[in-house]
Amino acid sequence: MYLEHFGLTEPPFKITPVTEFFFSGANRGEILDALIYVITDSEGIIKISGEVGSGKTMLCRMLLDRLPSNIKAIYLSNPSLSRDELLYAIADGLELDLDGQRVSVLLQNLHNHLVEKHNQGERCVVLVDEAHAMPLDTLEELRLLYNLQVGKNKLIQIVLFGQPELDEKLEQTNMRQLKDRIVHHFNMQPLSKKVIESYLMFRMRAAGYHGPDIFSAAAVKLIGKASNGLMRRVNILADKSLLAAFVENTHNIEVKHVHAAIRDSEISPNKHWLKNKNTALAGAAVALAIVIAGAGWLIGKTNFAPNSTASSTTIETPQPPVANAATTTPSAVSAVAVTPLPAESATVAVPDSTDSTSPNVNLALDQSLSISVPEKGTLLQQRLAATKSMLHQIGKGGVSIQLYHAESSNAARIERFLSRAKGIDKLSEIFIVPVKIYNQSHYRILYGAYTNSEAARAGMKAMPQRYKDAFAVTIYELDE
Repeated sequence: MYLEHFGLTEPPFKITPVTEFFFSGANRGEILDALIYVITDSEGIIKISGEVGSGKTMLCRMLLDRLPSNIKAIYLSNPSLSRDELLYAIADGLELDLDGQRVSVLLQNLHNHLVEKHNQGERCVVLVDEAHAMPLDTLEELRLLYNLQVGKNKLIQIVLFGQPELDEKLEQTNMRQLKDRIVHHFNMQPLSKKVIESYLMFRMRAAGYHGPDIFSAAAVKLIGKASNGLMRRVNILADKSLLAAFVENTHNIEVKHVHAAIRDSEISPNKHWLKNKNTALAGAAVALAIVIAGAGWLIGKTNFAPNSTASSTTIETPQPPVANAATTTPSAVSAVAVTPLPAESATVAVPDSTDSTSPNVNLALDQSLSISVPEKGTLLQQRLAATKSMLHQIGKGGVSIQLYHAESSNAARIERFLSRAKGIDKLSEIFIVPVKIYNQSHYRILYGAYTNSEAARAGMKAMPQRYKDAFAVTIYELDE
């Protein structure tokens, strides 16, 4: 109804997940990159939790679009499956005609098919949406499926998307075996006021809008308060606010339009959330360091495990960085885990949904470096050239902070990461080192260049909070 009025080509705030409207801010883009990594290069069941309307299903759809071609993804949108129905659903996803077969025969055929795919260099991942609604017996069957392996390699990967009720299920005694196999945890936090402002205009422009910002600061603040920062609620209120402005024949969204949207939607702020809006989010996050023997690299994944108050507090204030301690790997290239605890885990800052950075200190680049960067070419080409210049100047003994690594064939993914880094004015601090890992071409994605490890650890404290949240950062020794 209001599309022509605002110069839109399609509705900007549909609540149905559409990948073209995926918002990479508020750490969503980094979480997506981390998920792609652990699915393709790691083991362990993965869990993504978040409140209703926090963007879990959209993230799941993005995974389906972005996973490499050698990953066969099976999406289960209906969690209310019995154990047998789960097996048949997975068989259907693998295009196996196993109807009517006994469960024991079905399992054997599934195993044989997965072994065949593994021998062809392919993997299978099962994405379970609304996993909190899955019966306990079916969750247990998923655990048994995850145990399928050939040699030392798992044959199937499991990703669970669910509301906080999923965490409550996993706390039950009879679920402890499944919980122990969940080694990667991510939590979809609500959007802060600052991020909501960017999110609203991102969706508008993705729908064809080319004019100036139309949401007043007061309107954005009220949308954030009424929605609790949950994307689905933000979409509903923004859509109805546009309609109210259209009826009034204005192009500016003010508080009165949001009030009309709130009344029409019967959405009101969570009182507990408002009462605690200045309370910093408390919780624990575990960083898992994955050391690949002989490859000379270390990379980790952040295990987010926020407490039960996560959905009722704002997270606009960055958490202070924790102390650092060093460990070394036995490989030729040493790597230092940021904050090791026993059993190679670490306590790190709890995710912050803002795009702000921690302490206002720029230690990322050694001030003695003078790095020339070509203006032409892709961002990846520019940073490769900048890295070559940096390595030539800093020489042996220099160190950097490794964020993650990616196959060189994933240039589009790296380009998206660099584009986000440019958006927060950190592109000049990203370096990319080409390496060979098991005869495969990879890129190490690094942050900053330092003369020693002490300076690098100080740089970790000053690096953007979004990088601390999304990556288990490590110190990486440069060697030209």
